Amino acid sequence: MSKFTDFLTEATKEGKNVHLEHIEDEVLNRGVIGARESIDFLRSLRNMLAGHAETKVNITTKWDGAPAIFAGINPENGKFFVGTKSVFNKNAKLNYTEDDIDVNHSSGGLNEKLKVALRYLPKLGIKGVLQGDMMFSKGDLKRETIDGESYIIFQPNTIVYAVPTDSKLAQSMLAAQLGVVFHTSYTGRTMEDMKASFNIDIGRLTATKDVWFRDASFVDASGSATFTEEETKQITTILSIAGRTFQTINPMTLNRIASSETILTYIKTFNNTKVREGKKITNTNQHTLDLIRWVEAKLNKDIADVKRAETKAKRTKEKTEVMRFFRTNAAQLRFIFDLQNLLVDAKLMIVRKLESIRSIGTFVRTDTGYRITAPEGFVAVDKLKGNAVKLVDRLEFSQANFNAAKNWSK
Repeated sequence: MSKFTDFLTEATKEGKNVHLEHIEDEVLNRGVIGARESIDFLRSLRNMLAGHAETKVNITTKWDGAPAIFAGINPENGKFFVGTKSVFNKNAKLNYTEDDIDVNHSSGGLNEKLKVALRYLPKLGIKGVLQGDMMFSKGDLKRETIDGESYIIFQPNTIVYAVPTDSKLAQSMLAAQLGVVFHTSYTGRTMEDMKASFNIDIGRLTATKDVWFRDASFVDASGSATFTEEETKQITTILSIAGRTFQTINPMTLNRIASSETILTYIKTFNNTKVREGKKITNTNQHTLDLIRWVEAKLNKDIADVKRAETKAKRTKEKTEVMRFFRTNAAQLRFIFDLQNLLVDAKLMIVRKLESIRSIGTFVRTDTGYRITAPEGFVAVDKLKGNAVKLVDRLEFSQANFNAAKNWSK
């Protein structure tokens, strides 16, 4: 049996935290291993929240900040830099000066925020490199009355964060030039070989009024984020059914999906269309039929869009191969979607329990004002290996995030 510490998906690209995967998508991403370890992973989280088992997992809150900020010392030249995820590109965009920012990031919103970061983050005395989400810069903080209460609010991305105006937290934010939540640290002799660690320690950073900062640690000071006996039974039943469903799936089908970038992309892209529409997949048989029709229509369009006979023949051959897989494995795909649904059900029980602890108010804008919403989600981190996966209510947050207008650009 796989140990929990052998799991937590390597969601980083060559050791970099550039993208975290949803737990249910590991069934598609990593085939048999991903499916088996997803179930084991959720069992470990269940045990942690049931309060009767030690576990080598940390939970952190996923803050909905933007843009992603990388800051620290380039080990190759000893210079302080700021940047976005492009700091790890082959032609890395490392910004040592404001002139560098103008060249590498000319767009208004991102350009201004990176310049603020370059001006004030050196005061923290960062050793190595840190990654975080920028929550606000000075001009982003607004005073707003919500349900009769006065708040300081800021909206870096989709979620509106609200802090009571008369709180110490609000005063420290108002005094700062920018706010950052750090969640990843990097070490290495070069930028290229740097490895990510999600077990971050910000205790060594120098405090300054100009930068409000914190890490993403989930803190349950009240002890209330614990499953009741009935909730433990409920999630255990879900995971038991998930285990039995997994046993009905042909391993060759799972591994074929994971090994084929084309098939994997089609399935995940189609599933995400449902997320964008805010629709839960309830009828997996119908979902499978709709997926097959959607894939065929896309392939037909790809064929029709080209004029050269040689290219048409090539794409027609590719279509035949792809459609053979989907039609032959329709029943297996339904079982796979059933398994994903069960993993989502278990995940949401965990997410709902974690959401019961809220340190900062979270809202979304509506036509009539504000509606209370949950945080973006949570990240589960392996204490030993430092790998991580995200736990997000995709119909609550991801659907809003897909459709939200952003006031910054990467």
